[in-house]
Amino acid sequence: MTGKKSSDESLLLVQIARKDQTALAKLYDRYGRPSYALAYKILGSVEEAEEVVLDVFSQIWQKAATYDPSRSRADTWLFMLTRSRSLDRLRVLQRTVRAAQACMEDAKISTDDIAEPMEDAMIEERSEQVKAALETLPAEQRIALELAYYQGLTCAAIAAKTGIPTGTIKTRIRLGISKLRQALSEQF
Repeated sequence: MTGKKSSDESLLLVQIARKDQTALAKLYDRYGRPSYALAYKILGSVEEAEEVVLDVFSQIWQKAATYDPSRSRADTWLFMLTRSRSLDRLRVLQRTVRAAQACMEDAKISTDDIAEPMEDAMIEERSEQVKAALETLPAEQRIALELAYYQGLTCAAIAAKTGIPTGTIKTRIRLGISKLRQALSEQF
């Protein structure tokens, strides 16, 4: 039975390579949930797992012709794509969190422990540079960063508060952090 199922799936991939949307729908019906479960197990986030599954099936739609049945079964290929996309997404998220933490650490310099006026002046100047760098960001990126880091809201909470999709909020935060980091590296 597995041989027949495997050949059915290989046939679906051949049909998808010919841009048969019905074949893609059938493959999704069979493997959408298991792919989501795998992505969720790796990422621990509903939104991220959903995005990975969409990315995987989009990639299948675009690259079904590259599938080689002699190298692996269709389901194995699909799960490898899901795992790979999930791990890539996890690495990006971890880098984004580390970058955000580094930026926030740079912005949260405490002046309580500094007694020297010269150091106070340097810290004040750096604080002004960080604020100025924030002001150079596009409004949507600056607002997303401020809500995330000054108000401590999660991406999902920001999305609910603003009515903007979570994926868009995440993108705005990533882009904002990247631009902020670049602006600050040029100043320091």
